[in-house]
Order: sequence, then C-alpha cells, then structure tokens
Amino acid sequence: MKFITPHAIFIIPIVVGILVQIVKFVLYSLKHGWDVRYVFTHGHMPSAHTAFAISIITSVGYYEGINDGSFAVAIALAFLIIDDATRLRMHLGDQGRYLNMLVEQLNIDTDKYPRLKERTGHRVSEVIVGAILGFILTMLLIQFFK
Repeated sequence: MKFITPHAIFIIPIVVGILVQIVKFVLYSLKHGWDVRYVFTHGHMPSAHTAFAISIITSVGYYEGINDGSFAVAIALAFLIIDDATRLRMHLGDQGRYLNMLVEQLNIDTDKYPRLKERTGHRVSEVIVGAILGFILTMLLIQFFK
C-alpha cells in the first residue's frame, strides 16, 4: 500500500465526497422516488461539501501535521466551503422563492420564466452530519491505507 500513501492526502477527500454524495442520493431517493438526476442534487442530508471540506482538514492534519501551513489553508478553505453550503446558498434559495412568488402574482408565462429552485443550501443539521461523516470516513480510509 505504499503506492497510495503519497497520494492519499488528495485521494481520500475525493473518495469521502463521492461516498457522502451517494449516501445523499440514496436518502433523497428513498424520500422522493428514484431518479438518476438526484445524484447531483444540492442541499439536503448530509452535506457532501462539508464532508469533503472536513476530510481535507483531517487528511492534511494527519499527513502533514497541524502545525504546517497547509493545515491552516485547509481550515480556511473548509470555512469558505461550509459558509457557501449554508449561508450563501440559503440566500440564493430565498431569492428563488421571492422570484417564484413574483412570477405567480404577476401571472407571467411560466414557460418563459420556469420555476426556480428554492432549496439550494444546507440546514445546520445537514452540515453537522456531513462533518461527522467526513471525519469518520477519512479516519477509516487513513487506517485502511496504512
């Protein structure tokens, strides 16, 4: 397994992000019915973005150390990703909701102005579960690649 070790710091977060997105797809599909388009759904439980960001922090911290500059960069990157997944995309959802109401009230042609997605961000619980999954899966994969 020595072959994978130099690349594990990069490969593990990608694998974690994909695994958590698969979990999200299954959970979302169980609730809303099976549709392959749900593979790329945004928002909902758990946050794959958060899992990926926490996996980067954990992977860099484990392989490079928490006193390394790359660890600080990983934390800054994770902050931006998680902030985008929660606060910024929630504002986009609010704008979508307001524009949808406006289109309905003004009786505008919905073919020309289709309904916008109103739920693009994550709830705090979805972010927390994504963070926990990101950390646990990363530690499991680190042990697997040892």
